[in-house]
Amino acid sequence: MTKINDFMRRYAEDEKISMVTCYDYWSAKIIAKTEIDAILVGDTSAMIMHGHESTVYATPEMLLMHLSAVKRGADNKFIIADLPFLSYRKDMASNMQIVENFMQAGAHAVKLEGVVGNIELIRHLVDSGVPVMGHIGVMPQSINTQGSYRLNISNKSEEEKLMLDAIDLAEAGCFGMVLECVPALLAKHITETVGIATIGIGSGPYTAGQILVLHDLLGLYIDFKPAFVKTYFNGALHIQQALQQYNQEIKNNVYPETLD
Repeated sequence: MTKINDFMRRYAEDEKISMVTCYDYWSAKIIAKTEIDAILVGDTSAMIMHGHESTVYATPEMLLMHLSAVKRGADNKFIIADLPFLSYRKDMASNMQIVENFMQAGAHAVKLEGVVGNIELIRHLVDSGVPVMGHIGVMPQSINTQGSYRLNISNKSEEEKLMLDAIDLAEAGCFGMVLECVPALLAKHITETVGIATIGIGSGPYTAGQILVLHDLLGLYIDFKPAFVKTYFNGALHIQQALQQYNQEIKNNVYPETLD
C-alpha cells in the first residue's frame, strides 16, 4: 500500500503517482485490485452520485458515508478525503472535529481548497498528525466567486501569485497539492519549485502525478466532460447495451431459459 512517505519518494525519484476518485464500495473493490496509488473520496460525489450542479452541495455527512464505503472496499489503498465546502472555514474546534471524524472513518489524509485563510488550519492539522493535501488553480468549491471552471491567468503577476500560493502550502506542511487546470508550463515550474508532490488534473504532463474522476475516465458520467479528460472505456454505452439486451431477452422469453 502507498504510504505518506511514498509521495515524497516518488516526487524525488520522478516516479509518477496515479490517483482516481471513488465514492462507493463496489468501485472501491475494483480499484483495490489495481496498481492505482491512491484514492480521493472527492466532494464531486455531490454531482456524480447525488445529481447536484456543483460540489458546493457536498456535506461532511455525505462525504463520511462515501468514505466509509470506500474504506471497506479498498482497505489496501491510501485514501484522501475532501473537506467539503465551508466545513473547514469555521472555528478551529469545529474544523478539527470534522477532520477527526474523517480520519476515524478511514481517511489517511484530508484535502482542502485554497490558501488564504487556511494556512493556520493546515499547520495545526499537520502538527496534530494529520497529513494534508492542498488544492490550487481552479477550485470547484469557489465556483460562485470564480464564475467558471476555467483558470484565467492573463499576466505574470497572476502566475507569480499562484506560485506563491503553492509555496505557502508547501511551507505550511502539505505533503502534496492538486493543481487543477493550471497552464502546463506553469504547473511544471510549480512542480520543480515546491518540493512536494503535485497532482495534476487538466494541468499537463509535467506534474508529479495525475488524478481523474473515475466516472469520467470510464465514460460513465455523461452530463459533463471536461476537455482534458481521456475516456478509457465507453461505460455508459456498454451498460445501456447490456440493459437493452436484458430487456429484450425478457420480453422475447429468452431469459431465463425454459426448463425442460
